[in-house]
Parts: sequence; C-alpha cells; structure tokens
Amino acid sequence: MADRWEDADVVRGFSTAAANEVLLDYVRVELARRPGLTVLDLGCGAARNAVPLAAAGASVIGTDVAAPMLEAARLRVAAAGLTDRVTLLKAPMDALPLADASVDLVVAHGIWNLARSGAELRRAISEAARVARPGAGLFVFTFSRTTLPHDAQPVEGESFVFTQFAGEPQCFLTEAELVAELLRAGFEKDPPGPLSEYNRPASGLTLTRGPVILEGTFRMVGRDRRGSQ
Repeated sequence: MADRWEDADVVRGFSTAAANEVLLDYVRVELARRPGLTVLDLGCGAARNAVPLAAAGASVIGTDVAAPMLEAARLRVAAAGLTDRVTLLKAPMDALPLADASVDLVVAHGIWNLARSGAELRRAISEAARVARPGAGLFVFTFSRTTLPHDAQPVEGESFVFTQFAGEPQCFLTEAELVAELLRAGFEKDPPGPLSEYNRPASGLTLTRGPVILEGTFRMVGRDRRGSQ
C-alpha cells in the first residue's frame, strides 16, 4: 500500500485533484470564528486541500509519509505563491512532530482509513487529540463499513480492519464505531447529529465504484467532558 502513494501516475492524479468543497466551507466558517487558524492536514498528499485552505487564510501544516507526494505538494504550494502559509513535514499519522495543543483544526481526509490495525488508528486519533487545542475542530472523511458486503469478515483479532476492498488491511468503521473512537480521544460530534454518508449503493445493489464515505465535523472538548470514555 505504501508504494502506491509513491507511484508517479498516482502522484500525478493527486497533483491535479480538486479540493473537498465541504471541507473548504467548514474551514471558512472556522476562520470567521478564529482568524489566523492553524490547520493540520494529515496525509496531505499533493496538497489538494492544503493549498485552497491556505488561500482562504489559514496557516496549514501538511504531513505525509510519501516523499513524492510531498514534493508534488511543494510544487503546488510554490505555484500558488503560498510558501509562507504552508509547512510540509514528512511524518506518519500516529507520530506527529508537533507540540501539544498547537493546532486549531485537524483535517483527517482519507487518511485514517489507511490504518492497518485498530491500534494504529487509535494512536493516530490520540495524536490528533494531543496536538489539538481545546475547542479545536476536526474534519473527518473516511471509509464506511457499508462499503463491504454484510458478511465480510475482519482481519483476525481486529473488529473493523478488512482486506476485501484493496487486498491490504484498511479501516472500515460504522458511524457508531467512528463516533465512539473519537469521543474516547476527546472529540465530540459538532454539530450534533448523524454523519454524512456518500456513495452508498441502493438497497439490494452491490457497490461497483469506490468506497462508501463517512464525513463529519467534531470538536475537541475539555477533559472534564470526556469522563470515562
């Protein structure tokens, strides 16, 4: 799976990919609340989201483990004239070289689903919580369990890690599982209510293209609100 993100054709595709407009709208609202917002873009790839977020007024820290993706991101940032607003770092999602409580908003866009175990996912979420300031926002875009057939079996010893989609271990969570994992780390759904789910096949049909996606926004709550989660 790691080699895929260094493939020239994959990098080229991400270099021209459009930003997530739902994410951009969310960040604009957050910027109105907190001008000068510091955004952490986990698994930033070729900066498809980082560049427009910076152009909107945020200071962006993009992390990734694939050197070719980061190089493509640097070129895209430079072409946009945003080198003073975007910092790119080579780092895994579960070991961030950032200080505690140092970012105002975390973007986990298509990255946490790449965790190869529940333990890796929880470390990644814990790291996001560590670097998030009190009240920080969180935007999540990740694979839904409804991507897979009802009778698909997870990897032995895991509850939401499956290999059926791409032949490699990846996380596919139900909405309830995702909300519970985030709340355990201190992220509460904000606004309250269900997550959005995209690309879900009609009842009785089999998914033929792409994963089903869960998308939503959360907020880092105070330690006294986390309780014993």
